[in-house]
Amino acid sequence: MAEPAILKGRLRLPVIGAPLFIISNPDLVIAQCKAGIVGSFPALNARPQSQLDEWLDQITSALDSHNKANPDRPAAPYAVNQIVHRSNTRLEQDMETCARYRVPLVITSLGARVELNDAVHAWGGITLHDIINITFARKAVEKGADGLIAVCAGAGGHAGVKSPFALIQEIREFYDGPLALSGAISTGGAVLAAQAMGADYAYIGSSFIATEEARAPQAYKQAIVEGASDDIVYSSLFTGVHGNYLRASIAAAGLDPDNLPESDPSKMDFGGESAKKAWKDIWGSGQGIGAIKGVTSAAAYVDRLAAEYAAAKRRVCG
Repeated sequence: MAEPAILKGRLRLPVIGAPLFIISNPDLVIAQCKAGIVGSFPALNARPQSQLDEWLDQITSALDSHNKANPDRPAAPYAVNQIVHRSNTRLEQDMETCARYRVPLVITSLGARVELNDAVHAWGGITLHDIINITFARKAVEKGADGLIAVCAGAGGHAGVKSPFALIQEIREFYDGPLALSGAISTGGAVLAAQAMGADYAYIGSSFIATEEARAPQAYKQAIVEGASDDIVYSSLFTGVHGNYLRASIAAAGLDPDNLPESDPSKMDFGGESAKKAWKDIWGSGQGIGAIKGVTSAAAYVDRLAAEYAAAKRRVCG
């Protein structure tokens, strides 16, 4: 793979911080980028819509200042996640705001659209589209996405059920472009394993919930620290799309985690207050949280990833 020019020489580790609905905010994105990985946030986290302009100004100003003060160690670029599903009534406005700031990376979810990819390319950015199977992967490539994010079994929030071994292999049979892997990655060794499997980048989300900068309640952060893979429930009830959630938060909402009804996909709502309320009360999480042992700064967590990644390389390569 030819590394995208936007990322070339800008990453300390081959890691993209996944956009976390409600939780990702400018403080977390700035910390991730300064630490040397791509930081990202969903555009819908900025509410009201006018706040998106404020957030992008804050992020770009902070990273510009960092780069001027550290010319030999520039920050990694940032990304904005756009939900392309028809229920997102803000998409057009949010894209106009992103265009004004020439957002370097746009992560698209729940729908691939040629005109959106073209718009990002027009201002010099690139798009990464998240997929859960080969059908969606082919559609994303056909519609002009610059890279793919394979969201596999064990990923937090909306996730697929495919083994990464199967999905990455099948993607690489027809696609040799930028590819990130999502699904229970929380250690430096897992980052190296993702590369060994054929991915270019690891896509890490749940681990960053338990960071000081994350906009999550302390109880949520502590649940990540105390949780493990057995504490994750896969359900479509809360948004109409299957996702992984913390068992304790489902029980706290008065529901039986082992007997959840299926939801009607036609009721999906990713732009309204109902979606925000669902994700505020029901906490998304991936299966890799067993490796998270405490709440730290984002920079300290990236430092840990870097040390583990180097140690894993030494074990494998000698």
